[in-house]
Amino acid sequence: MARRLPLILTAAVVVAAAPWLLIGLGAAPFDDPGEGMHAEIARELRAGGHPFDLRLNGVRYVDKPPLLYVLLAGAFAVAGESEAVARAVPALAALAGVGAVAWLGTRLLGPAGGVLAGGALLSSIGFYAYGRYVRPETLFVAALAWGFSLALLGIVEERPALVITGLAGFGLAALAKDPLGALGPPAILGLGLALGGRARPLRRWLPAGGVAAAVALGFGWWGLVELRSPGFTWYTVVDNHLLNVARARHFPDEDVPLAALEFLIVAGVGAAPWIITAAVAVVALLRRGRWREPGETPWVVLAMWALAVFGLTMLSAFRLPHYGLPAYPAIALLAARGWLQGPRRALLIVHVVAFAGLAVACGMLWAGSSEQFASQVLDATDVATRKAAEAGHDTAPPWETIRLLLGATALIFTVATGGLGFLALGHARAAGPWAPALVLATMIAVLPAVGAGLAAVAAQRAVRPLAVEVARHAAPDDLIVHEGPLENSGALEWYAQRRPVIVDGRRSVLAFGATFDGAADVLWERERLRQAWDGHRVWLVTVRAPARSVAAELPGARLVAEAGGRRLYVNR
Repeated sequence: MARRLPLILTAAVVVAAAPWLLIGLGAAPFDDPGEGMHAEIARELRAGGHPFDLRLNGVRYVDKPPLLYVLLAGAFAVAGESEAVARAVPALAALAGVGAVAWLGTRLLGPAGGVLAGGALLSSIGFYAYGRYVRPETLFVAALAWGFSLALLGIVEERPALVITGLAGFGLAALAKDPLGALGPPAILGLGLALGGRARPLRRWLPAGGVAAAVALGFGWWGLVELRSPGFTWYTVVDNHLLNVARARHFPDEDVPLAALEFLIVAGVGAAPWIITAAVAVVALLRRGRWREPGETPWVVLAMWALAVFGLTMLSAFRLPHYGLPAYPAIALLAARGWLQGPRRALLIVHVVAFAGLAVACGMLWAGSSEQFASQVLDATDVATRKAAEAGHDTAPPWETIRLLLGATALIFTVATGGLGFLALGHARAAGPWAPALVLATMIAVLPAVGAGLAAVAAQRAVRPLAVEVARHAAPDDLIVHEGPLENSGALEWYAQRRPVIVDGRRSVLAFGATFDGAADVLWERERLRQAWDGHRVWLVTVRAPARSVAAELPGARLVAEAGGRRLYVNR
């Protein structure tokens, strides 16, 4: 029974976490830009595409590996094509990540540590938000979490099979999102072992079978994609990584990066308040050279991974809000250790201050305006909002809804501040497990507001209202046009059931795909649209302000609908 306890507890944590991630996934249309593009790529794959020749709007797409799209297409084949089914894939991946953290936490800290670590990851607002969003991030994080959990435990217990499986998990992370997922974690493993004087023999942490599995999963598909899309390897390694860091891409898109301090704040708030206790655990490792002790190797590796993710991202010239997510499983585990082994009274006092600050911040936003919320919260945490702001669009959700959610969140943090303050006034030992339990309960209580906020944002800027208008009124021989990068309205074809041509859309994720034969029939220049304007009835969807849109140059362009930061024009 004792040997089965970690698995039983892990299953219990996953079952308890499931409702928070799975309920209400279909409550809102696809958010654009963001979700719609990924869902549409998977729909085209299911309709007859090839996993190593992904397409968006019929144009080659190579920005992300195929794992997400294969899983989405499989889910569509089994359960039908819908928002809920699409979002279930990242949600299930998020549950897998919670399970990995709970399992390793139980093995290293006991049952209480496993429950707290799994709950800390689930209730990290940044992780929870992406767990209900159609993107590859939670697949990436889950693969990393299981990779570290299996590899670290395999090294500690000298079980090569676990180490091999862990390295395979890192390869799966590369297949989910980025080749760095297969390269960075083993380097951190080796460095952590070297600090404890345990880096040799190499086969302990780099067994040949594990290395082969990581390479095969992480990079085996590259050759097949290169054969179908020559230049893919150069685009991925050089343009999408090396030149992207230097902000000198040959095929740039319209993403608006964060400043270093902005990234640190966004990533830190996304892991709050667990990042506070994790920092305490890291400091404890550094004191009196405890990081040199072989028994501390798992914690040293986790701390180094979290610091590397944050540090290297801040050094890069290109940062997006979700770049801190890979550190969250390590932060959750370190936070559990901090609560169980750290200075509880000091942590109580710090959390009283932190929760009081969060209550005041939510209260001030509640008392403010929609513009203040958009500039101080959405603009900092969401790439799409930043892009819309640069284009002159207001895509903020209805202020009445957001204000209600802010008020509820402020109340939750206020009550939690009082509860933690009461515990802090008593004897720290007497508080026992109540302090971390109250922190966990508070953060879980906030999650419904986060989910409702995500749904409100998605409904406000979805392309669905305009796409439905096109589906209702466009005749079979009408021409459907999207102006600007298609990822800004990635679900247009999904909802309209019509494939648009794209005008002025080469500065996008399709920039590399536009270099291949056949793309010219989909990606038009303005002059070609002008020539087609008089010969067809044309429906033009644009994300650009009227003064910047091609519609201003087209005679007789009539605005017929406006929604989600977009406008729909027709010529007759």
